[in-house]
Amino acid sequence: MHKVSVIVSTYNWPEALEMVLQSLIDQKDRNFEVIVADDGSGPETANTIIRMQKKSPVPIKHFWQEDMGYRLSRVRNGAIKIAEGDIVVFTDGDCCLLPDFVSNHRKVAEPGCFVTGKRVFLKRRFTEFVMKKRFSFHKWPRILLFMLGLMGQCNRPFQFAPLPQNKKSLWAHQKCWKKAQGCNIAAFRNDILAIGGFDEAYEGHGLEDSDFVLRMIRSGVKRKSVEYCSPVLHLYHGRSIGQRHANKSNNGMYFKELEADPSRFQPRQSELIPIAASA
Repeated sequence: MHKVSVIVSTYNWPEALEMVLQSLIDQKDRNFEVIVADDGSGPETANTIIRMQKKSPVPIKHFWQEDMGYRLSRVRNGAIKIAEGDIVVFTDGDCCLLPDFVSNHRKVAEPGCFVTGKRVFLKRRFTEFVMKKRFSFHKWPRILLFMLGLMGQCNRPFQFAPLPQNKKSLWAHQKCWKKAQGCNIAAFRNDILAIGGFDEAYEGHGLEDSDFVLRMIRSGVKRKSVEYCSPVLHLYHGRSIGQRHANKSNNGMYFKELEADPSRFQPRQSELIPIAASA
């Protein structure tokens, strides 16, 4: 059985991170590890991780880098370096996970593909309610979460309905990079290393996930789109820290250059050495 590494990216929102880590502690599957990819958070986040490590039945590691602006690609690569799993799942520190999240990703994983899932946005009022009460709402029955959607407390209610997918829908976007969501992507670690991981030239929010997905497809790894089984529950937030996104304007240029060169699947800049380059 493949071991799974779940990489959770975070920055200075320990209250949300605690809820995300609790949702990982509550997973039915226990053959996995958690790595918190911390983009320069303060001591409150470190203290939260230590507290959750003490109660967790699975290992929780903490990879921290200095706060020098939004550097998601770099912190994810750092987490990949210490990952022990054959399969790496990426999510964010504001996304709670259903109890079968890890087991479902393990089930749908197969060689030659990476998996993309959906995100359900929770509305502000509901997010504030569950965070104040510290409810483990990720363990609520799917029918109850579905009803929340019908009552306008989240979008995409049908993501909670266990609807079967046919082969056509699973592979409908196998060569398309669009609308992949970085908070719900899983890939085999060797395939990630073969493309040099995430491109660290991307700083500031935007297109780092699209770059990763496009290069994965270019390397010959097909995209498998999974619906209705493993959505992440995105907590509402309106926080924006302008100075952390100062280099965002460069990301569009980097991605256009990647699109213009259909043969390229290596990153501009990465601390992960591609397998092909090290052979």
